[in-house]
Amino acid sequence: MNLNISQAQGRVPVTVVDVHGDVDGSNYTDLITKGQEITKSGACNILMDLSDVRYMSSAGLLALHSIAMMARGGQAPDPESGWEAFRAVARDQSGGGQQNVKLLNPQARVRKVLETAGFDRFFEIHSDLTAAVASF
Repeated sequence: MNLNISQAQGRVPVTVVDVHGDVDGSNYTDLITKGQEITKSGACNILMDLSDVRYMSSAGLLALHSIAMMARGGQAPDPESGWEAFRAVARDQSGGGQQNVKLLNPQARVRKVLETAGFDRFFEIHSDLTAAVASF
């Protein structure tokens, strides 16, 4: 997995994280670490471009949720806490959608994973970069 970070300007500054490659148990902590770097630098509006992600495992879902928590000023669940980290995702999802992290262009297979896990109710999903940036 490779990550490219850029900035876009809408009504507010938006940090665009362009994810290339699969996101799974072998690399999801790299995505969480990059999310920590971004949010510590002050970014709170993050657009995750998933157009080049062909596969995302449950570990990738945990990484997306962790970044959303950090963007809201919270702490990411400890990935080493096992099922408790996934319970934190479920608790957070029951509160409805969040506005700090949005997703762009997930491929059909990844979109199916997002929908199966209920992440399509937690994250706004966009298919157009300009509209996604303007949505913040």
